[in-house]
Amino acid sequence: MPEPEPTEEQEEQGGTTASEEDDGTRWYALQTYSGHENKVKKLIEQKIQEQSGEENPAIHEVIIPTHEVVEIKGGKKVQKEKRLYPGYVLVRMVFNRETRHMLNNVQGVIRFVGGGDSEPQPLSRDEINKILGVSEELEEEGPEEEVPFHTGQAVEIKEGPFSDFSGTVEEVFADKGKVRVEVSLFGRPTSVELDFTQLEGY
Repeated sequence: MPEPEPTEEQEEQGGTTASEEDDGTRWYALQTYSGHENKVKKLIEQKIQEQSGEENPAIHEVIIPTHEVVEIKGGKKVQKEKRLYPGYVLVRMVFNRETRHMLNNVQGVIRFVGGGDSEPQPLSRDEINKILGVSEELEEEGPEEEVPFHTGQAVEIKEGPFSDFSGTVEEVFADKGKVRVEVSLFGRPTSVELDFTQLEGY
């Protein structure tokens, strides 16, 4: 007999994606030591490579969800890749005692997320689609510009007619990449509007 189609309620609760249904894999989150995400990813990729000749490999894919941001460094805009979830990597795998032991012993891994000492809960279809969707959406939209200054911050002006003046940020216009800074001119407070790239924060 053919298997019944999943109900609308089951679909809303989050089932598996087509690829997961085909190979029995699910997505799991691994917590890592801070700053060790790339190292952990490379070590897991090595294990995936070691299994490449097997008929039914248990570990299929490992990712670190990231997006591009623009930071101001030395008065210049620098594009940088930033992690969406620092301290975590995502692995698509078949969970069993062997794979659990294998990944828990990867250098830099703290534990599987969810489940405590029992079997961890895989990410639902909705969760993984949201994570991957956010990552892809941000890539399509282009790099996000980080706001390097905040109201009340002391800054030094590096370029323009007020170069070498010090002042205080009064207002930040993140969408324009500008700030309004109060400087002392001839003993009187004066407000000037400047680009992010013209300033350096203390």
